[in-house]
Amino acid sequence: MEFHNQKILPAIRNMKQFDEFLKNDFCYGVLLDVHLGQLKGILRAAESNNKKLLVHVDLIQGIKHDEYGTEFICQELKPAGILSTRTSVIAKAKQKKVLAIQRMFLLDTGAMDKSIELVKKYRPDFIEVLPGVVPLLIKEVKEKTGIPILAGGFIRTEENIQQALEAGAATVTTSNTRLWK
Repeated sequence: MEFHNQKILPAIRNMKQFDEFLKNDFCYGVLLDVHLGQLKGILRAAESNNKKLLVHVDLIQGIKHDEYGTEFICQELKPAGILSTRTSVIAKAKQKKVLAIQRMFLLDTGAMDKSIELVKKYRPDFIEVLPGVVPLLIKEVKEKTGIPILAGGFIRTEENIQQALEAGAATVTTSNTRLWK
């Protein structure tokens, strides 16, 4: 599954960015930093504008970031996908047939090896590699897992986007609205 050939997935941090996302040609976006009370309305507004949102469960305020919270979000709110650092959340999203994206922070070799081990066990649909400005590691994670990669974090220039894509990322996530053009 690709994101309608989007090379950029807008990462939405606030309502101003959400409004800009709605006006843009993008079909998919990533919703970050949202209050549970706003989530249903935001998802409905996106749907009525033919947009699909991937929700970062770990950043939803007002709900526990576990498999039970994920089950509620998947069943009641029905986002296009779920992002999380937690394997229990990824497993629940997959069980509910919602796109599951595992976030992987590349802090050091040990963290990367442990994350790859967990990814191989839980098999998310995508991996979001952070920071996304390390092409060598994007390539390595993709080769070791065989799972499509999203590159995110510290994406500041068009050159960053191009380097991540050339390293094998399927798409790049960024909250930098200048790069949404």
